[in-house]
Amino acid sequence: MTPQAARTTKIFINLPIKHLQRSVEFFTKLGFAFNQQFTDEHAACMILSEEAFVMLLVESRFKDFTSRQICDTRTHVEGLFSLSAASRADVDHVADTALAAGGTFVEDPQDYGFMYTRSFQDLDGHSWSVLWMDPNHLQK
Repeated sequence: MTPQAARTTKIFINLPIKHLQRSVEFFTKLGFAFNQQFTDEHAACMILSEEAFVMLLVESRFKDFTSRQICDTRTHVEGLFSLSAASRADVDHVADTALAAGGTFVEDPQDYGFMYTRSFQDLDGHSWSVLWMDPNHLQK
């Protein structure tokens, strides 16, 4: 395997969902596009960036990849998924749009001065946060 600095690694996060079209509509409202090459009636490939993707898999398809139980997101957290934003206003826009589209409120905004975050759960209870970090703080 080549050293990390010399290669580019793509990441595919796989999430089980109950209703594919409903989830695609939710994330489309948040501004995400989908790669149709990897989308069908059982899965949709949501594009985060050129290197990062989320595979929304209906539960029956998700089970093809694991013998373990699917997490009940009403009582358990399987992961925390964070997305960067260009500004504090963008954080608010994405979080407000998610809530208006049927997402669930998680907690009050967290303001650390150099970093601002808002959290929500998607339609299937997966935990998302949107964050902005002051680029000037990162350069110190």
